[in-house]
Amino acid sequence: MRRFVRDNSLTLAFGVAFLLALAGQAVAGRAEFNQQLVVDGLAPIEFGDYLVSSDFAVDVSENWQSEYLQFFLYIFGTVYLLQRGSPESKEMHKAGVESERDQRMGEHAGPDSPRWAGTRDWRQTVFSRSLGLVMATIFLLSWLAQSIAGVAAFNEQRLRQLQAPIGWGEYLASADFWSRSLQNWQSELLAVASMAILSVYLRQRGSPESKPVGTAHGSTGVEG
Repeated sequence: MRRFVRDNSLTLAFGVAFLLALAGQAVAGRAEFNQQLVVDGLAPIEFGDYLVSSDFAVDVSENWQSEYLQFFLYIFGTVYLLQRGSPESKEMHKAGVESERDQRMGEHAGPDSPRWAGTRDWRQTVFSRSLGLVMATIFLLSWLAQSIAGVAAFNEQRLRQLQAPIGWGEYLASADFWSRSLQNWQSELLAVASMAILSVYLRQRGSPESKPVGTAHGSTGVEG
């Protein structure tokens, strides 16, 4: 058990932190939601009811979709896009999908390589892009969930104001949907751009996200 925790400490630590943050969001979100209900002259709801509400679902899903959009764009973008001096970038001469030798594919796969890396069919094609494809799929599913929960929450608010509800298609073209999406996207894109350029000149000793402390600013694709 001790070895398992050590070998998986990064995933476990962030997984626990995620659950604590999600629980905190649920508690704070319910309090805020109930305050609004009281202002509107309605009765507060129980915690369990809030967890299955469209209000909680849209808040969670809009955060998830923006995070997975960031990963999807970063994974595919760094295949071709470079930043001289950044450990987040490949070396300047490696732009593109790289050769099979560099990627240990096909006849260059080793005995410890994943089985599909050595195949010559659709399985290798899918596996060689599986990380980006999964991130893109989770992003699209989260964005879809945001739109479905979002239109329910939006219509609930409209009904409180004695306004007619709108359809899902109309909501997709609404300012509410795009405001929720874009306000998260811009922060994620700014974070990626900041990490790429700041890691050229700044260091964090011992972190693989940083170059070694004494490495020249111009060194690219070098991790600590």
